[in-house]
Amino acid sequence: MTQKYIPFVWELIKIALIALVIVLPIRYFLFQPFIVSGDSMAPNFHSGDYLIIDEISYRFNGPERGDVVVFSASFIPGYSGQRFIKRVIGIPGETIDVTNGKVEIIKNGKTTILDEKYLPADLKTYGDKNITLKTGEYFVLGDNRLYSYDSRFWGVVSQKYIIGKAFLRIFPASALSGISRPSY
Repeated sequence: MTQKYIPFVWELIKIALIALVIVLPIRYFLFQPFIVSGDSMAPNFHSGDYLIIDEISYRFNGPERGDVVVFSASFIPGYSGQRFIKRVIGIPGETIDVTNGKVEIIKNGKTTILDEKYLPADLKTYGDKNITLKTGEYFVLGDNRLYSYDSRFWGVVSQKYIIGKAFLRIFPASALSGISRPSY
């Protein structure tokens, strides 16, 4: 009787091995899950949202303004082993000036006030900061500016710490959607 089950068990083992060969490289080199913890990205992302992070795009091109990125917070004292999610506001070669409740981007002598249509119109960004970004440096902010621990407090994020960009929200099911970069 056990002889009948050996081919069946062998087939199950082969299927499991094939699944591992397919899934593991995708999980460890292309995409990974991320669960939002905290409300620093509200109103756009909430604690418990389950996201899929694209790990491969930034191997070819750096983050762009508006991208929602996940990065290792190990460079921030006391946050070793943690990952943060924030929105890219400043990119290399720009000066970011946070003052009087607004964010200004200065590049090549031209100043632009950041217009963030994805945030409430009356939202102010406090925490004076003026920083010029070097190659591979990014200025990131949480969408919930009053309750976000971000570049205003600990400075820039080096590209080497950026894991990837959020590209798909899969939970809660009612919020299932792709995550697009806003136009400025």
